[in-house]
Amino acid sequence: MTVEDDKPAAGIGRRVLVVDDSRAQRHLLGSYLRQWGYVVEEAETGGAALDICHRHLPDLVVSDWIMPGMSGPDFCRAVRAMGSESYVYFILLTSKSGKGEIALGLDAGADDFLTKPVNAAELRARMAAGMRILDMEQELIAKNRLVRATLDELQALYDSLDNDLLEAKKLQQSLLSERYRDLGPAQVSLALHSSGHVGGDLVGMFPIGEGRVGLYGLDVSGHGISSALMTARLAGYLSATVPEHNLALNEIAPGRFAARPPAETVSRLNHVFLSDLETEHYFTIALADVDLVSGRVILAQAGHPHPAVQRADGSVEFVGQGGLPVGLIAEACFDQVEFTLAPGDRLLIHSDGVTECAAPDGTMLDDCGLAAIMGHLRQTQGPAFLESLMWKLSDHAGDSHFADDISAILLEFRPMPRSG
Repeated sequence: MTVEDDKPAAGIGRRVLVVDDSRAQRHLLGSYLRQWGYVVEEAETGGAALDICHRHLPDLVVSDWIMPGMSGPDFCRAVRAMGSESYVYFILLTSKSGKGEIALGLDAGADDFLTKPVNAAELRARMAAGMRILDMEQELIAKNRLVRATLDELQALYDSLDNDLLEAKKLQQSLLSERYRDLGPAQVSLALHSSGHVGGDLVGMFPIGEGRVGLYGLDVSGHGISSALMTARLAGYLSATVPEHNLALNEIAPGRFAARPPAETVSRLNHVFLSDLETEHYFTIALADVDLVSGRVILAQAGHPHPAVQRADGSVEFVGQGGLPVGLIAEACFDQVEFTLAPGDRLLIHSDGVTECAAPDGTMLDDCGLAAIMGHLRQTQGPAFLESLMWKLSDHAGDSHFADDISAILLEFRPMPRSG
């Protein structure tokens, strides 16, 4: 008994196909391999061996080079052409030792070579090398299956999240219960476009009393789900349907409400935001109290872009005093301004996604760019104006997909009727 025979069987469970036209050679190789724990099948020719491979592909092949009919390299090419998912480790037996013959065998797909007569120790070492390759392949296959399964699970989670976000987008858009309203002497149009599924912008309106209306545009810091949830919460604080929950209104008698000054409302929002909501977010807002009879507007601006006023003659001016965003400083003070809108004038409250819309070279639209667009769209009114504004922003950005949320609310006083 040799030293190799004393080693534990290493090939348990592995199937080896021995192909040789010499029965004595097959018997010798087979006895070695069985002794080492391999399951051995034998074939006399390449054709017979190929039939076995079609029925059940082996793990390893030990094949003679020169055989009647199909040679060892030809048989190797045929095995490689089968395109099996499992790899077959192929050892060629040869008396050829020239570099040309070795290159030919490698080109046919062989992994290793043994010269005749076969040495048992060398055969066992070459088989062990093949086993290591096959073990690594099996480990890689198992890891690939795990990766595929994990990717499938992640895809399922992504699809579920994507569906949830689509529903969330519908719910957020539903916060704009109306995108247009005729108020008699004036009309209001609203637009909301999120850069992703959901965003942190919101515009809205609420009735204050006979002949008065509240308008607001707000922008919560950040993007995505948490910002969208915050906008939904803030929408409740400026509710048009539940006035007793609206911080801009003060109940002076059962069912009767009076408006708080916009600056006071923003201060109350600041207090509620810092005391009741545990969040790292803050938000900007422009809040206007509009008298539809006199045209007087009282506006509080807290970090939001300066609203634009376009007069009946087409000129554009920007109003407001800037101010701090809401939710940063507990004792922050907020100011308000007053101005009057005449017949034919209009007020645009917009988010920074409009004025900070960047061209491909990085140039922002800014207030001047917005004024130019409003001048160009002087004769365009209502929802058509907001839709045209979006087209103009797309032209400026060179892309219809914007980097930031875009929202706007447009109040337009009707022009005086022409006499005669």
